Amino acid sequence: MATEVKIPAMGESISSGILAAWHVKDGDFVEKDQVLYELETDKITSEGSAEVSGVISLKAEVEDEVDIGQVVATIDESASGSSSAADKQSSADTASAETSSEASAEPAAAAATAAETSSEAKPLSPAARKAAEETGVDTSKISGSGKDGRVTKSDILEAAKAPAPAASPAPAPASAPKASSAPAPAGERKETRKKMSPLRRKIAQRLVAATQEAAMLTTFNEVDMSAVMKLRKQHQEKFVERHGLKLGFMSFFTKAVTHALQAVPEVNARIEGNEVVTQHYYDIGVAVGTDKGLMVPVLRDCDKKGFAEIEGDIMDYAKAARAGKIQMSDLEGGVFTISNGGIYGSMLSTPIVNHPQPAILGLHNITERAVVINGEIVARPMMYLALSYDHRLIDGKEAVTFLVKVKEAIEDPARLLFGI
Repeated sequence: MATEVKIPAMGESISSGILAAWHVKDGDFVEKDQVLYELETDKITSEGSAEVSGVISLKAEVEDEVDIGQVVATIDESASGSSSAADKQSSADTASAETSSEASAEPAAAAATAAETSSEAKPLSPAARKAAEETGVDTSKISGSGKDGRVTKSDILEAAKAPAPAASPAPAPASAPKASSAPAPAGERKETRKKMSPLRRKIAQRLVAATQEAAMLTTFNEVDMSAVMKLRKQHQEKFVERHGLKLGFMSFFTKAVTHALQAVPEVNARIEGNEVVTQHYYDIGVAVGTDKGLMVPVLRDCDKKGFAEIEGDIMDYAKAARAGKIQMSDLEGGVFTISNGGIYGSMLSTPIVNHPQPAILGLHNITERAVVINGEIVARPMMYLALSYDHRLIDGKEAVTFLVKVKEAIEDPARLLFGI
């Protein structure tokens, strides 16, 4: 009895994905709940597990585009790990016997058999066929490394990298004029091509859509981080002892943004057709960078959570996003986004709104700068803040007021306790 391994449904907006990796090989014995493959869609990267134990037979290759519901493998439940090994040993013995028999055949017959084998067309997967078309490589001249000598995409790409054999130049007529040659470029010009991942394509589409559908404007301010840094230093040790995690800057900004949204409700809204929908909840998205692209998991009900809960949520989401374990439900429903480019050293930027959200706050690097306080020039740890917003919905007055509320809450964290 064979059980089909199908690509599961992952939300109404996801219809297909790219098979990013197999964690097992064709013919392996797999256990129930063992991770089989990694699937990359335009929103998330997820893993598929075995529903039963048995010997697996792969029906799709890495980098194939597969549809929701498509069968990518089958698992033979009647085969056990030991019987599978015995089958492999039996196959190996049979192959050995056949090889010995062939070795004793007449040389002419062996040569004929080899010629017939080499003339057969080598089957190509969709991914390999596309690679062959793009590179122009003659697959009949490649020794395949796949199963049964099958030529894989990697075989084709490796062949494309190999230098072509130099041909002897034809002698030019003695009377022919010497052609002027263009100067050769200094050094070798290397290029590599890689298909855009579904996640990267979706990010690109969303960013372009945001710039085309919204009237974006960015306003700036700066904030003195002295009070927050002092507060963190003063209570960090006890905070770690009690909660088992560090008190970071992001929880302060999350609470400050929540405070500002409550003070300026016009920023906590969105446009739907000809209507303005005001949101009375505070689900804040926090941008997380991964090696596959930017993800924005959403922290729910930030008005009801303390610093420890927010820090715990941020840590859990960051780990899940970077491990490819993030869920669709984790990315949906945010009302506002915070993006911290400062962790990469960014001094100033104009972030793009995460449509249909109305605004996004960009945080930047903390640097000591000379500022004037009470008539004196002093050095303070300063950070630039950038608020990008949809000017169709939010006027300059509301945007500036919102940013000032964030600044005041960070420079005087006690305001967050008293809601002022």
